[in-house]
Amino acid sequence: MEIKLFVEKESLFDHYVASHPRGDVLQTTAWGRVKESSGWQAYPLGVMDQGKLAAAALILTKPLPLFPAAAAYSPRGPLYSSPEALAVLLKEGAAFLRGKGGLVWKMDPAIPKGDGEWLEAVRSLNLKPVETGLDFAGVQPRFVMTLDLTRSLDTLLNNMKSKTRYNIRYAMRKGVYIQPLKEKSRLSVFYCLLQETAERDGFSIRPLSYFEAIWDHLVQANLAKVFLAYHGDTPLAGAICFRLGQRTWYVYGASSSEQRNLQASHLMQWEMIKWAKGAGCTVYDFRGVSGDLRPEHPLYGLYRFKEGFGAELQEYVGELDLPLRRGGYGLWLGGLKVHNWIRSAKKKGR
Repeated sequence: MEIKLFVEKESLFDHYVASHPRGDVLQTTAWGRVKESSGWQAYPLGVMDQGKLAAAALILTKPLPLFPAAAAYSPRGPLYSSPEALAVLLKEGAAFLRGKGGLVWKMDPAIPKGDGEWLEAVRSLNLKPVETGLDFAGVQPRFVMTLDLTRSLDTLLNNMKSKTRYNIRYAMRKGVYIQPLKEKSRLSVFYCLLQETAERDGFSIRPLSYFEAIWDHLVQANLAKVFLAYHGDTPLAGAICFRLGQRTWYVYGASSSEQRNLQASHLMQWEMIKWAKGAGCTVYDFRGVSGDLRPEHPLYGLYRFKEGFGAELQEYVGELDLPLRRGGYGLWLGGLKVHNWIRSAKKKGR
C-alpha cells in the first residue's frame, strides 16, 4: 500500500468518498475549496492498494495562533475499506502532517458508537478520544437524527407525529410555499434570515462570503441546495441541504420571527425530505441534537422537532485526536482550554 496526495486526480478521490457507506460532503475536495476560502489548506490524502483507493481523508490545516504549528482536521473522516488501509493512512498521514508543522490531527468519523473495528483502531493507533459532553461542544455533532427514506411518501407522512403532520398541512392551507434558490444573488435573502435567527437565539454566524463559497463549490456541483419558504412575497424561513450518494444532510436553517404561527419550517422540512427522496437518497439526516433527552433540557425542543418527522437518534464515536509531536499535545490541550474559556466568557457577556 502507498499514500498519495490527490491534487491532480480529485475525481478519483471524490468517487471513493461518494461511494463509501459513510461518505460525506465534508470529505470531498469541493468542501476543501470551501474551507480554503476562509484560510484553511486542504489536502486530499488516500491509500492505494493494488491500483484502488482503500482509505481516504480530506485533511484541513490552519496555523495556530501563538504557536509555530498547525492544527489538522478531517471532518467526518477518515474513510477506509480495511483496518490495514486505515493504519497506513494514519501512520503516513501523520508523517505528512509533521512535515507541514502539524501539532495534532483531529477527526470525527460517522461511525456508530461501539463499532468494534474502530475501537481496536483507537487502541492500536494511539488515537485519543475527546470528551465533548452531550450537547454541541464538538466540531461536528455526536448525536444526530436520521430518517429512513426507503419507505413511501405516504408512509413517511403517516409515521410522523400527529402535530407535525398538522403543522405541515396547516402551512400549506395558509399559502406557505417553498422555492429552491436558483440565483446566487438571492443568497442575501437567506443570510438576512440567518442573521435574524442568530440574533434571536444568541449564536454567531459566518460572513456572507462563506455561503457564497458554498454556492460556488457545492450548489454549482449539485452537492448542496438552498431553499426558501415564503408567504406571499415575505420570506419566512430558509435552509441549506448537502447531498452525496444516497444521503442528504440538513445543515443550515434560519427563520423569521414574523408569522411563526404559519409553521413554515415544518413545511420546509417536508419539501426537503421529498426532494431528497426524489433525488434517490435513502437517508435524510437532520444532523445534531443533544444527547441529553430530559424534557427539562434547554435543547429538548430541537429533539422533539426532529423526532416529530419520524427521525431516530443515532450516536457516533465522537471526536478523536492523533498527537503529531511529542510533548506538543499537552500544549494543544492547554491552548484549547484557554480558547474555550474565552469563548464561554464572550457568550456570558452578551
